[in-house]
Amino acid sequence: MDINQYKRNTNNPEIRGLENPIDFRSDTVTLPSKDMLQSIQKAKLGDDVYGEDIEVLELQEFAAELLGKEASLFFPSGTQSNLTAILAHCQRGDEVLIGQNYHTNLYEARGASVLGGVGICPINTSESGAMNVEDMLSQIKDDDPHYAVTKLLCLENTISGKVQPQDELDNLVNAAHKRGISTHLDGARLFNAHIHSGLSMKDLTSGFDSVSICLSKGLGAPVGSLLVSNKTVISKALRLRKMLGGGMRQVGVIASCGMYALKNNIERLQHDHDNAKLLADGLSLISELKVKYDESQTNMVFINCPKDHRESLTNYLLDHQIVISSLDRGRFVCHLGINEKDIIFVIEVFRAYFKKQ
Repeated sequence: MDINQYKRNTNNPEIRGLENPIDFRSDTVTLPSKDMLQSIQKAKLGDDVYGEDIEVLELQEFAAELLGKEASLFFPSGTQSNLTAILAHCQRGDEVLIGQNYHTNLYEARGASVLGGVGICPINTSESGAMNVEDMLSQIKDDDPHYAVTKLLCLENTISGKVQPQDELDNLVNAAHKRGISTHLDGARLFNAHIHSGLSMKDLTSGFDSVSICLSKGLGAPVGSLLVSNKTVISKALRLRKMLGGGMRQVGVIASCGMYALKNNIERLQHDHDNAKLLADGLSLISELKVKYDESQTNMVFINCPKDHRESLTNYLLDHQIVISSLDRGRFVCHLGINEKDIIFVIEVFRAYFKKQ
């Protein structure tokens, strides 16, 4: 595989003009490979609103089988997929329990409340993202007209690159089900958990009533997510997707990329994990930095850089075509646009910077 085919140009004013930036901002910055783009030319297209796009129908069937569910539905984004799942499980005035540091709580504009009238009850989580069963159960409302009706528990795996222990997720799901509460999993980077844990996608999702998986992060597709569930939920989701503006016509032009990603780019995620470990090991040798990376990490490395170095270091990295989101957060995300040689180069740039200070 020619890694250079994934290098990207950018119109971001901060990094415009960089020919081949090493971009750690997210695994969403990747571009489709030549082979993936060629899959578009072979796509069997139709009008998906009429249910006639063969490419997306095959993708949905493939994803459902991969996770051991009855059906799935293609979405333009994970945010819309998660929102649709919440609205499919809940009615106006119901409540969903979500971890306080989960993406669905912090970074999806509270769409469930704004558009669906669904209340959100954040649950305390540990630094690693783990949720305690007792904390979750304590927030389930009694059958009392004063309270919202608790209908759904939303979990997430991975969280900030960390794989959540499967037994803990299973315990949460089982406890919720015993109380008559449905469960949804935001699995935007669930394939990273699959590679790290060795568990199948079916094992990772068997207890959940619905799951959202993303094609445009580590798997490298340009766009797209899938909501995977039973036929009843997917039937509701189809109507909700149309209501939310997610119905598309010849969607096979992007669904073909998603199918390519699922068939070709899952196992290669191990390379991203290896590169993240290599980066963490190299940066941890620099005394000025504190590196957060443990055995549960996948493709993300977090570093704590002294505040008085953050601006100057960011500019120094940029001068060497290394792009990061912010040293205030210190997140570095490895993906198929970054190879081992890039990681070694980045470590040397960090060393050179602190050697000059």
